[in-house]
Amino acid sequence: MTHRHPLVLVLAAMLGGLAGCSGEQAPPLAAITLDASRVAVAGLSSGAYMATQVHVALNTRVHGAALVAGGPYGCAQGQLEIALGPCMTAQPALPETATLVASAEQRAAQGTIDPLSAFDGDRVFVMHGTGDALVSPSLAPVTADVLRALAGDSAKVTLDDQRAFGHGWPTLDAGAPCEQPVSPWLLDCRIDAAGETMAALFGVEASPPAAAAAASDGTLARFDQRELAPDGAAGLADTGFVYTPKACAGAACGVLVVFHGCQQNEETVGEAFVRDAGFNRWADVHRVVVVYPQTQSSYMPLNPKACWDWWGYGGADYDLRTGGQIRFVAAVLDRLAGTR
Repeated sequence: MTHRHPLVLVLAAMLGGLAGCSGEQAPPLAAITLDASRVAVAGLSSGAYMATQVHVALNTRVHGAALVAGGPYGCAQGQLEIALGPCMTAQPALPETATLVASAEQRAAQGTIDPLSAFDGDRVFVMHGTGDALVSPSLAPVTADVLRALAGDSAKVTLDDQRAFGHGWPTLDAGAPCEQPVSPWLLDCRIDAAGETMAALFGVEASPPAAAAAASDGTLARFDQRELAPDGAAGLADTGFVYTPKACAGAACGVLVVFHGCQQNEETVGEAFVRDAGFNRWADVHRVVVVYPQTQSSYMPLNPKACWDWWGYGGADYDLRTGGQIRFVAAVLDRLAGTR
C-alpha cells in the first residue's frame, strides 16, 4: 500500500480532483514586432506568485507585474508546509520581509536571478480584496514591501488592498457575485481589474486615462506550448492562448503574460478566463499582445488543481532562472521576439 505525507493529503483535499486532459494540438506561437521595453506579467493567486517569480528572476526582460491575491517572492522556500501556512493563511505568522529580501539579494549576488538593478523604472501593481477567505489579504503589504526593498526607489510599487472583494479576479460584469467567489473565479464586482492592470503597467503617466474599447477586435488563438517547454518542465498543458490586437499585425507592440489561478485553466473552466477577465479589449487600447499560458492538473507531481509552481513541485529551482516553468516563459518571450 502506498502511504502519502499528511500534507499531501491535505493539499489534495484543498485543491480538489483532477480534470481531464484535452490533448488538443495547436500551431506554434508566432513572432511579433516586439517592443522589448513594454513586457510585463500579471496573475491571480498561484498565478500572482508565478508572476512575481518571473518578474524577479527575469527582470532584465520583464519590466512590470500586476499581482492579485498572491504573496511575496520566495515565500514558500520550497516547502509545502510554509506554502499552506504563512504564504496562504498568514498562520502561524506572516512571512518576514527582511528574511525574504535577504534571500533574494543573495540569489541576485549568486546569479540565480537577474541583477536587482534591472528593476529600474519597473511598475508593480499589488491588489488584494479585503474579503479574500482563501489567501490572507495581510500578505499584500508584505508583497509590496519586499519589492520596494529589492528595487529601492527605482521602481513604482502601488498597493491596492482596501476594496471589498473575495478570492478571484474582479471584473465589471462577468462571473460570480463579488462576495461569493466560485468557479471560474471571475467576480462581478464593478471593478475593472484588467483595465487597472493595463493602466498601471502600460499607461502613460501624467496623461488622461485611456478609453476602454467597447469590445475586443483582435484574434484569440491557441498555440503549442510543448515545443517551447524545456525538458523537465512540470505542470504545463499542451496548449496555451494568445490574444493579438489588429494593430499588432504590422506595428511594434508590448506583451503581457497573464497567469491564471488554480483551477482556472482551460481544462477546468474552458475559455472563461481568457475571454472574460477583461484583458483583451484593453490590449487593443494599449497595443499589447496578451499571452495566457496554461497548466494542467496531476498527482505526479502533486498538483491536482492545476496551480502554477510556487512551492516547488517541479524542482528546487522553481523560482529561479533555471526553473522549468520560468524557462518556459523565457522561451515564450524569445519566440515572440523572433529569437527562437
